[in-house]
Amino acid sequence: MSPECEAGFDASGRLLAEERAGDNAPPLSVSELSAQLKRTVEDRFGHVRLRGEISGYKRAASGHMYLCLKDDNAVIDGVMWKGGAARLPFAPQDGVEVIATGKLTTYPGRSKYQIVIERMELAGEGALMALLEKLKAKLSAEGLFDRSRKRPLPFMPRTIGVVTSPTGAVIRDILHRLEDRCPTHVLLWPVLVQGQGAADQVARAVRGFSAMQPGGPVPRPDLVIVARGGGSIEDLWSFNEEAVIRAVAECSIPVISAVGHETDTTLCDYAADMRAPTPTAAAEMAVPVRAELVTMLKEQGLRMERAVRRGAGQARERLEMQARLMPAPDALLAPQRQRLDQLSDNLGNCLRHRIGDARAHLNQAGGALRPALLRQHLSRAAERLDRLRLRPDYLTRVFQDRATAFDRLSRLFVSVNPDLPLQRGFARVMAGGRLVRTVADAEAAGVVSLHFADGAIAATVEGGALPSPLEKPQSQAISPVPRPSRKPREGGETRQQDLFS
Repeated sequence: MSPECEAGFDASGRLLAEERAGDNAPPLSVSELSAQLKRTVEDRFGHVRLRGEISGYKRAASGHMYLCLKDDNAVIDGVMWKGGAARLPFAPQDGVEVIATGKLTTYPGRSKYQIVIERMELAGEGALMALLEKLKAKLSAEGLFDRSRKRPLPFMPRTIGVVTSPTGAVIRDILHRLEDRCPTHVLLWPVLVQGQGAADQVARAVRGFSAMQPGGPVPRPDLVIVARGGGSIEDLWSFNEEAVIRAVAECSIPVISAVGHETDTTLCDYAADMRAPTPTAAAEMAVPVRAELVTMLKEQGLRMERAVRRGAGQARERLEMQARLMPAPDALLAPQRQRLDQLSDNLGNCLRHRIGDARAHLNQAGGALRPALLRQHLSRAAERLDRLRLRPDYLTRVFQDRATAFDRLSRLFVSVNPDLPLQRGFARVMAGGRLVRTVADAEAAGVVSLHFADGAIAATVEGGALPSPLEKPQSQAISPVPRPSRKPREGGETRQQDLFS
């Protein structure tokens, strides 16, 4: 190697690291350098407050929260462990400006620095209102604030459920107002109304009232009041949380929202069925005034009584007017009285005439009942009975005439019997229950049955002309088909059954 090359090699470095005299900077490992950087950063920036806009927010399954804080020119990673994330009074979202308090540290695994956030707050009321408007637009788009979802409040609820703090002045104001107006059974579900976990408790209370079954050991409320006293927007923020809004919107019981004073408005007011400016106003909306109801009932009773009396008086006046227009009873009954007197006078004469007519009719009928006339009637009746009596010679003649007619019919039946020619050697040809009359019918049938006087056999019809009686037949045209023998009659002979047997 040339001297120039050796000199250049010395100036730029060596292939192998060598210790030089007076060198007090030993080489560090990457882990050692990362540890020194981590200690330096944590010592120098042990407590910082950063103002920035949340970006890339996500929450791991472990509960830890990861995000980035950025401004116009820079960005820094941030992490918030599970315990601090659970204590946040609001739900972080991308685009929200916050102030994060924590310490800077490094992450050696990626050579990055980040802030470990211990506390995070919204950067002013403007950021809080921006978050509120964003959540309001989201829930409104889902229809949770539609007027069509609003339900009417019950006129006089038997039980009212109240979701509020048990130690505040709100519950005392509600109870006092209900006692003044109309005493009602009240169920209090105690919750926190601000701070950490308040939103979850309020949401669980509303869902708990909604899940109660009618007829259970604890009466189910007919109306629910979600109430809280006045305060700043931060104090009322629990009633702007999404969990509370959805619980109120999904509640199966009508809900009155009474959060804050008259000028305070939360998203819970939009989701409820009715908004009350104050908790006391909510109690006034919930029940009517008992004294007013009693007064109204008394007035209605008096009006009803006056109406009944007025109706009865008017009916009495109409009755009196109708009575004056009607004729007197004596005038109405005078013609009937006169007719009754006439009929009573004519009754005796009519009875006497009727008895006289009946006596004359009896005399006429009694004169016709003479013994000679009765004997004459009996004699004519005996002659008629003698003519109707059945004489033996008449019956004998009738039986002979009927026997002669039956004998003629028997001989006629025997003469037309189709089986009679079979006794003289003829046969009857049948095919399928039909009588075969021609050769063409027999050839078309193919198989026929020949009925003789003593039985029937089956035969097959073959084509060809029959031989002359003088010629010896070359082939038999009809060949009998074997058939089962018939069971002989008693006595050993087989014969055709008699029609009259």
